[in-house]
Amino acid sequence: MFSVYFFSSLQKLLIRNETREIMRREIAAVVFFLKRLVKKGEKLESHKIELFVERLAVALQEKFKGHWYPENPSKGQAYRCIRVNRLHRQDPELLRASRESGVKYGDLGLPRELTLWVDPGEVCCRYGEQSPCFSVATFSGDEEDDKDVAKKVTSALERVTSDYHSGSSSDEDSTHTSPLTVPRRWAHQVMNPAAPSWQPKKMGPAKGVGLPRPLYGYRPRSSRAPHSLGQNLWIPPVYGRTPEYWDTNQNLAHCYS
Repeated sequence: MFSVYFFSSLQKLLIRNETREIMRREIAAVVFFLKRLVKKGEKLESHKIELFVERLAVALQEKFKGHWYPENPSKGQAYRCIRVNRLHRQDPELLRASRESGVKYGDLGLPRELTLWVDPGEVCCRYGEQSPCFSVATFSGDEEDDKDVAKKVTSALERVTSDYHSGSSSDEDSTHTSPLTVPRRWAHQVMNPAAPSWQPKKMGPAKGVGLPRPLYGYRPRSSRAPHSLGQNLWIPPVYGRTPEYWDTNQNLAHCYS
């Protein structure tokens, strides 16, 4: 009952701050999700958590304004993404909300790797960089019942906290199948097709050529099976009969498309 009351109150707060009607549901859902996640950490008092989520809602509202496209949900997806990982340990909006509420960022108790996509009509989550994303909450054109949305968010939260407290790493969780699915109607919109692929800066020696990872911030498409490494390996030439010459005729490396 308290969860539904908080969710409704948060939406009213966003309306008072002149957030667009269609945006308030998604912001309320992601803030409610993070509130429950922080509460699970048991490092902050209740009034501190309430103050933090209020400041976070305002921060997200200000950030998303002018970057919200219901006709093209994937547009601006990277900009609206909330991301925490080993390279980026502090998300700017989470850090801003913690400072404005007088909360230490470390006391939020967030997982080491967590990504949240806040798009028009849907909020998605990925626990671990290599894990599949799953839906936190979806919204149709009609007004969603607050009780139903609260149940969806709670269900998604249970998955994250169960993996987090069990000590699962991103590698261990990479093959874990989510019980929740992303609607098919947006399957073709999960990534901006015009965005360039991110290329790794360094490649380990003698490990072949790997597939490029998706651009940070964009929700990845369904994973594809990697190409056979044997078809793209470079084979070094070997010495011929005498040490002074390379045998270039019998040890040619061929690459196949």
